[in-house]
Amino acid sequence: MQKTVVIDIVGLSANLIGEHTPFLKGYLQGRHLTPIKPVLPALTTTSQSCYVTGKWPSEHGIVGNGWYDREDSEVKFWKQSNKLVQAEKIWDAARRQDPNFTCSKMFWWYNMYSTADYSVTPRPQYHADGVKAPDCYAHPASLRDELQQELGQFPLFNFWGPNANIKSSKWIADASVWVDKKYDPTLTLIYLPHLDYCLQKFGDDFSKIHKELGEIDELVAGLVRHYEPKNARIILLSEYGINPVSRPIHINRILREEGTIAVRTERWYELLDGGASQAFATADHQIAHVYINDSSVKERVKKRLEQEPGIALVLDEEGKCAHHIDHERAGDLVVVAKADSWFTYYYWLDDAKAPDYAKLVDIHRKPGYDPVEMFMDPKNPLIKLRAGYKLGRKLMGFRYLMDVIPLDATLVKGSHGSPLVPRQYYPICITDKPLPQSELEATEVYDVIWKHLF
Repeated sequence: MQKTVVIDIVGLSANLIGEHTPFLKGYLQGRHLTPIKPVLPALTTTSQSCYVTGKWPSEHGIVGNGWYDREDSEVKFWKQSNKLVQAEKIWDAARRQDPNFTCSKMFWWYNMYSTADYSVTPRPQYHADGVKAPDCYAHPASLRDELQQELGQFPLFNFWGPNANIKSSKWIADASVWVDKKYDPTLTLIYLPHLDYCLQKFGDDFSKIHKELGEIDELVAGLVRHYEPKNARIILLSEYGINPVSRPIHINRILREEGTIAVRTERWYELLDGGASQAFATADHQIAHVYINDSSVKERVKKRLEQEPGIALVLDEEGKCAHHIDHERAGDLVVVAKADSWFTYYYWLDDAKAPDYAKLVDIHRKPGYDPVEMFMDPKNPLIKLRAGYKLGRKLMGFRYLMDVIPLDATLVKGSHGSPLVPRQYYPICITDKPLPQSELEATEVYDVIWKHLF
């Protein structure tokens, strides 16, 4: 059994390795880069679940970062229970092979109630007065307190939102090293999200992302220098690449104009009512699941979406099967954007009726993913003063809404999720020995990790 470390550098694709990443460029000398064909959907939770189970979404059930729960009639995004992944994990199989095997799972998703030996994941405290406080969840429970005593509080507000930056990835890297020094796990899985932020904001515009490329390059260098003297085999990989986009598709507005979406009015704003809608979509980067409660509208909805210029595929049952996403959690239709396009969750037709959470960083209440949460409203020159005032209210114990997020989807310049992207934006796998394949399927990453271990 061989000590193995898998470092997930989110958003890394071959086109980003060069003058701004001197360590990675040098590291590739004598090593081997293999592209990974993007799974449908090429998203964090789906890709990682393929990597650790060796199964497709049709088998492990992770059809996106969120989906519509047909029983609760609620859209649920970014849930964390590992029990949602409906297939055996690599650490369980490895432990059967060798009872001395141990696994450290550092911020890979579905990390609560996992059977990994050591795990840490973001988990804010939600106070009764509405305050969201930074924190993390760990197993064993004592690990959370030990890490935060050693490294300081997990920087949640640098993990996502307008202030997302290298601090969160640095904390994760330092925590991974701390856990390795204390427990020496056989397999370590490390998640470094840093490039996700700049690439979705700016695409691959090197004039705007070179600083972030240098920061992640330096962080990876430090991890490699820690693990190499321990005779660990190191795998560098990514879940997806991020390709440039210029066209947001408001899929729920399209469906609303078709008359299939129901909303209810609370105070001045409208809320999407999925359970009462004939058909609606949960948007997730470059894919959307369309859930149909009234089968009589299915063909009309399918035909309308196929006519939309930015849409590449509208998959029915046969199409879902061909793309390995035929699972009960998937939409009745699965819609894939063209490479230059992505889906918003927006369903209102008048911004004055947008829900109160639309201008917040609120990943759980929004019925879809919202990358605009990484921006403060650029049209408001006083937006930072407004944010400071809101923060002051928070610190004084008053109620507040940090409503500083714009409603302008054109700000987003990079996205992912579709397998229909140029090869230069494929995720990658870097190993010390060549792999037999010239291109990996996402499910084959499991075998790569297994062969490193045994």
